[in-house]
Amino acid sequence: MRFASLGSGSRGNATLIEAGGTRLLVDCGFSARETEQRLARLDVTADTLDAMLVTHEHGDHIRGVGAMARRYQLPVWMTGGTRRSHRCGDLPYLNSFSSHQAPFMIGDIQVTPFPVPHDARETVQFTFSANRLKFGMLTDSGAVTPHIVELLQDCDALMLECNHDPIMLADGPYPPKLQARVGGRLGHLSNRQAAELLSRIDHGRLRHLLAVHLSEKNNRPQLAKEALLDVSAKLEACLTISGQDEPTDWLEICSG
Repeated sequence: MRFASLGSGSRGNATLIEAGGTRLLVDCGFSARETEQRLARLDVTADTLDAMLVTHEHGDHIRGVGAMARRYQLPVWMTGGTRRSHRCGDLPYLNSFSSHQAPFMIGDIQVTPFPVPHDARETVQFTFSANRLKFGMLTDSGAVTPHIVELLQDCDALMLECNHDPIMLADGPYPPKLQARVGGRLGHLSNRQAAELLSRIDHGRLRHLLAVHLSEKNNRPQLAKEALLDVSAKLEACLTISGQDEPTDWLEICSG
């Protein structure tokens, strides 16, 4: 199994996951053209994608979904709440699921959705399993629930939101209402909240820790790194921080 971020932040998010003969794109917050260009940097063409999954209907996660789905006749999976809220136009193959859905298969990959607190209709995140390996995603969540901790407990790799530093958010350019939204229970995880989650799971088994969705105005990569390494200095060996403008390299998850 391997994965890569095509870019992550308020201007667009997309994550590529591959296992066996299956290739999935989670969210598509870039235009179709930009998505194709970013895929090409990973030596991937869009016509080799098997499906897209959508976490929620905010533009930085769904902007290119409709165009990509129609151009490449891609099945799209989203919750019923997101389905009622999306503005993607007609989708050729649309599959709905519940945020409490039992695990389901897309090709060679087992997908487990789980609900997260965020200010959208029915926001979900996922774990993906194949060949006894497990990759977990947690972004766009204003809080960490016991259910989230349980679902992310056995991950071999984790993509984790480190959206903001609370001091930078409070002293930054956002008006009070937006500060309250970002820092509230239905907003985004701070560096400190991300670190607290790490301290509650078996982070010693992680082969990759990918920090994502860093705010360009309310965070700095060094602050996110320091918060995560406060949990364990050993995490530095597996830590990657995703930026907004470039894809990460492929991150391989291997057994043993």
